[in-house]
Amino acid sequence: MCGIIGYVGQRQAKELLLRGLERLEYRGYDSAGLALREDEGLDYVRAVGNLQALKEAAGDNGSASTTGLGHTRWATHGRVSEQNAHPLAGCDDEKIAVVLNGIVENFRELKDSLEAEGHSFRSETDAEVVTHLVERHYRGNLAEAVVEAYKELEGHFAFVVIHHDHPEELVGARLQCPLLVGVGEGEMFLASATAAFLGETRKLQLIDDGEVVAITSNGARFFDVENGEVERETLEVDWDEEAAEKSGYETFMLKEIYEQPDAVKETLGDRVRNGHLVLESLGLTDQELRNLRRIVILACGTAYHSGVVGRYIIEEWARIPVEPDIASEWRYRNPVLSKDTLVIGISQSGETADTLAAMRLAREKGARTLAITNMMGSQITREVDSTLYTRCGLEVGVAASKTFTAQVALLSLVALKLAEVRKTLPPEEVEVILDELYALPTKMTAFLEGHHPIEEIADRFHDKPFFLYLGRHIGLPVALEGALKLKEISYIPTEAYSAGEMKHGPIALLDEETPVVCVATSSHVYEKVISNIQEVRARGAHVIAIATDGNEDIQHHADDVIYVPRSPAFLQAVLAALPLQLLAYRIARLRGLNVDQPRNLAKTVTVE
Repeated sequence: MCGIIGYVGQRQAKELLLRGLERLEYRGYDSAGLALREDEGLDYVRAVGNLQALKEAAGDNGSASTTGLGHTRWATHGRVSEQNAHPLAGCDDEKIAVVLNGIVENFRELKDSLEAEGHSFRSETDAEVVTHLVERHYRGNLAEAVVEAYKELEGHFAFVVIHHDHPEELVGARLQCPLLVGVGEGEMFLASATAAFLGETRKLQLIDDGEVVAITSNGARFFDVENGEVERETLEVDWDEEAAEKSGYETFMLKEIYEQPDAVKETLGDRVRNGHLVLESLGLTDQELRNLRRIVILACGTAYHSGVVGRYIIEEWARIPVEPDIASEWRYRNPVLSKDTLVIGISQSGETADTLAAMRLAREKGARTLAITNMMGSQITREVDSTLYTRCGLEVGVAASKTFTAQVALLSLVALKLAEVRKTLPPEEVEVILDELYALPTKMTAFLEGHHPIEEIADRFHDKPFFLYLGRHIGLPVALEGALKLKEISYIPTEAYSAGEMKHGPIALLDEETPVVCVATSSHVYEKVISNIQEVRARGAHVIAIATDGNEDIQHHADDVIYVPRSPAFLQAVLAALPLQLLAYRIARLRGLNVDQPRNLAKTVTVE
């Protein structure tokens, strides 16, 4: 969850580390800190709050240091304070320090044993035990000390160690949390995400679980903690620094909302060739696809909502039972699986802890596993049989937008591939749906560039204490996602419900002050949604409807209408999500909130 950046090279480290932390601030902004290797010892700067506070504390005076660590924190163990901000020093704070992302589950036992040996702790964090463990094992070789410390740790974590007596070396390790190497010319980086060093290099090396890596300005050495040194290839990402900039938009979130047509277009890409759907990375033969009897989709947050959309689409087109589930719950259910079950794990970052654990469990139980992710080389790609990538580029905004619509588009391709192979749709219908799917980016652009009453609606309702979101069928996961966006960035209590279930409880929440957002796009349940809207209006609540272009009937039932372009019912989730993202965005901005850094949230949830 936290952001880590380390640098070794010929340039001054301080500004490079601060720039890297700017790229990583979406991962945590409770506090931040630096440790620089100076001639006389390690020099620390720490500050509570966002990165600006650290910059002010660091000041403008330069540092000649060419080796250092940076960290931006999302608190798990220990309150938000300068005392608990990383980097965390050891007993000799001029000698050794650590930055860590994740949780050390056995820290209490380790802390007790270290204190019994005379180690003195200064923070309330679990992470500080790593510093003292490395001190315990240090005999002049930093990499060997980290290997021995690693063997004593339990949990899920990534950490990097700096030691004054090793002026051009950093050592890192990981277990189920992100950490990778950036490969430059005469300089190297260690970071929790590629964004941290995109401005300096696009070359990277991946670190596996159970490995320790030592970087110097000349390169990286990788060690399996049980089997010694290993080789690692160098990869290159096709993003550039501009992907991490706002490109003239007021926030990253707004930029990414408007990038959705391109993200969906790139995700669909060349996956149709000569009139045929081609998904080589699916990793299943046509016969294996025909033999599937069940699909389970596992995810968290926004990715879970895309999975619920996928359930409706796959069941309709491919006629296979689909069970979407929240990964954090499913993994503790002792689930029933078999070899003719396909388990799809969806994670934007590829590092979501609960989704990773769920996919490991699925594989252990003999199911086929497929990942949908946006991050090449992420941990989830190493936990599954095969991977399909969305092609969204970097998403910095904590509240997901373009990755949601791209995930839905990719799940639609999976559904069509299954339908094509299993012959549950005639070839001409598959062709028509594909044409409509590939038309979505143009329709998305048309909506985003059009004029809608979103600003006016937001102005009237941004100070309301409660919102209710309703939808039916494929409109339900859209309502769930719209409500999540409003909660995440505006902090307004919001409930999302199946419109048909509203009368079984949530209707008691309605009064004349309640805005009710209803997904009422054209579908076979449209008349049912209208009936539910009438129940809402009978209680005096204000109805804001998301409807399909050309539907004048809805104006007789709703107080406000936002229209989206016409498309087949099962593709409407992509279009209907757009006004809900923008509505949440405008409400949050009117409330004066930072939508890119909503409180208590981080982009990548690498802890349970």
